[in-house]
Amino acid sequence: MRGADVRRLQDRLAALRYYPGRRDGHFGTDTLEAVWAFEEVQRIPVTGAIGSRTNWRLAHPSAPRPLVRNGAALRVEVDLGHQVLYVYHQHRIVLISHVSSGGGYYYCSAGSCSYAVTPTGNFRTLWRVHGWHVAPLGLLYNPVFFDGGYAIHGDTAVPLQPVSHGCVRIPMDVAAIFPGLVPREGIPVYIRR
Repeated sequence: MRGADVRRLQDRLAALRYYPGRRDGHFGTDTLEAVWAFEEVQRIPVTGAIGSRTNWRLAHPSAPRPLVRNGAALRVEVDLGHQVLYVYHQHRIVLISHVSSGGGYYYCSAGSCSYAVTPTGNFRTLWRVHGWHVAPLGLLYNPVFFDGGYAIHGDTAVPLQPVSHGCVRIPMDVAAIFPGLVPREGIPVYIRR
């Protein structure tokens, strides 16, 4: 789908701090993932379609509530229950993204077995890699690590359901800008269920 209506949708999502990718009037994967994030935050069925309910919410959105009271002015919050990530600057949201976190399945790798669970708690950005990083469990794009081998990183597959080994996957277009929004080590990362 493409046209002026899609461009208006992209402009509205961007104004609300969702990232629809290039605002070119083409409803592609980037725009779809921004719609998913919007629906997740609005607590309406996540379809990716702009039906009457989503359209009404675009005109009358509920403001996201912080996961952490009195959190740092510059921070990342990950809401595992709704599969959404928020980046705050000066206590204001500058980015909202759909995510896919740990899928909860049992897996084995390199002689060790574990459950695919994203850790919850208070963390800080530790280190990062520019571009693709080869990790024991797969490729991570622009990863920003927050707890040992756990990172927020881009992936070509960020479905609606949690499927990762424990990292927080973000869409590739979001991963291109995310490291610039958290430009140094030590930035708080709050992860909640």
